[in-house]
Amino acid sequence: MELREVRYAARSLRKSPGFSAAAILTLALGIGANTAVFSVLQGVVLAPLPYQDPDRLVLVLVYNRTLKYPTYHSYPDFLDWKRQSRSLEQIAAYSNQGFDLTNPGAPEHLSGKEVTSGFFSTLGVKLALGREFSAEEDRFGGMPAAILSDRIWRERFASSPQALGRAITLNGADYTVVGVLPSDFRFGNENADAYTALGHDDPFVRNDRTNHDVASIARMRPGVSLGQARAELNAVQAEIDRQNPTTERGLEAYIEPLKHSIVGDVSNTLLLLLGAVALVLLIACANVANLLLARSAGRSREFSVRLALGANRMQVMRQVVTESVLLAMAGGIVGLAVAKLGLKALLLTFGQSLPRLENIGFDGPVLFFALAASIAVGMLFGLLPALKSSSADLQGSLQQGGRGLTGGPYRTQSVLVVRSSGAGVDSLEWCKFAVPHDSQFVGGESRV
Repeated sequence: MELREVRYAARSLRKSPGFSAAAILTLALGIGANTAVFSVLQGVVLAPLPYQDPDRLVLVLVYNRTLKYPTYHSYPDFLDWKRQSRSLEQIAAYSNQGFDLTNPGAPEHLSGKEVTSGFFSTLGVKLALGREFSAEEDRFGGMPAAILSDRIWRERFASSPQALGRAITLNGADYTVVGVLPSDFRFGNENADAYTALGHDDPFVRNDRTNHDVASIARMRPGVSLGQARAELNAVQAEIDRQNPTTERGLEAYIEPLKHSIVGDVSNTLLLLLGAVALVLLIACANVANLLLARSAGRSREFSVRLALGANRMQVMRQVVTESVLLAMAGGIVGLAVAKLGLKALLLTFGQSLPRLENIGFDGPVLFFALAASIAVGMLFGLLPALKSSSADLQGSLQQGGRGLTGGPYRTQSVLVVRSSGAGVDSLEWCKFAVPHDSQFVGGESRV
């Protein structure tokens, strides 16, 4: 596709504003709907988790064979897995916890978590300020410590680095601030504001194997598969089950990729929705292809003259496809505005049930998808009209233009004056002149 062909295609489309507007709007609806759904799919499903080597991260639970569903496990189970596992490079546990913050500032209820030491390093997250919990803090009787979200740090400590070492009151107890998380940190679909050490809790609760209120995250060693890690933890769990027949009977280790635990089954729904809007785009392509076929039928004489003047069929096809791609690109640009409106509608409809909402937007991959879709669509709906245009009836089209122009010893001929730049016809202009009645006009020469 050369610049000359693009210019000629633009001039040709400007001469048919009604056709161009109808085609662009039709394509904009199809491309815009697909771009909107893809932006959700990209942000929720395709974008990797914002952790180091996210493909090695797994969620570890226990599966109850009697009740037939996975559930949280006990803190002693976590300790046994941590001591005996060789397929896991790191493992850390967490439990959801709410906190009532009363100092500093006005009282506020916070969502939070209790986590073991090494929780953030297992994820591969580096704190923005300070450090994570030490092993000494993550035990009963250790120093009460807290890690805060960026929001709490900014609102309660005015983004001061001196917040480290300051006291914060949670659930009536004073905790020392030892770290601040990055502003973009999220774990799963929750946005916790305060973290405390899990091992600091009541030792009687933490030693109870019947208290299943803990989940674990783990980082598998390089080269270890999900099946290998599951088999090893099941062997460990079987030994736990043998030693604790009353509390552990009927349990086995349950491991799944951390991303799957966050996204869940929403990926299937989004893929089905993308398939539905892709069908809408195909219908739009078929409609625009019909418009192009009708338009090319009216341009048969133009194509025939170009072929008669030396253009080959590939050049004619390329010119028609250039016009199609130009239409599709314009449709893609307008489609971005349609996509923004469509994305707002999707978020209003499904926003509460969608995970990873903070990732959804018009980023590089989404814009590349819109560009690629526009080019592919232009090639798709322009192919059939291009094939039809290149197979124009040369002799029939030219003979139709010459009928009804004879009379007297001379006849008036309509001749196409062409200004060509090599790659295509830049302008077409008709003029008339008189030639003898018995002459033949062959190859641009008058033979008498």
